[in-house]
Amino acid sequence: MKHFYEKVYEITRQVPAGKVTTYGLIARSIGSPQSARMVGWALNAKKAWLDGIPAHRVVNRKGLLTGSKYFPGNSMAELLENEGIEIDNNQIIDLDKHLWDPSQF
Repeated sequence: MKHFYEKVYEITRQVPAGKVTTYGLIARSIGSPQSARMVGWALNAKKAWLDGIPAHRVVNRKGLLTGSKYFPGNSMAELLENEGIEIDNNQIIDLDKHLWDPSQF
């Protein structure tokens, strides 16, 4: 059986460019709907973005870039903007347009 963190990394690797998902949607898709905070811990524990895991594509349920403090400078927002996602005041504009639900795939 895969460890929780490995499941998080596996799902996060699948988020397409130009899309985002939430900590809660990842938690639900791996069968732990109450573990959204642990998803964030998993992504930070490994410094996932350093290992090529697109952790910049994981945001909170309101589209806030709450994980941005773990990226150097303003790189989380810059990475998302480079993928065509509009950001204002550290929040995704039109989250529904860019939201990717891993349970749908």
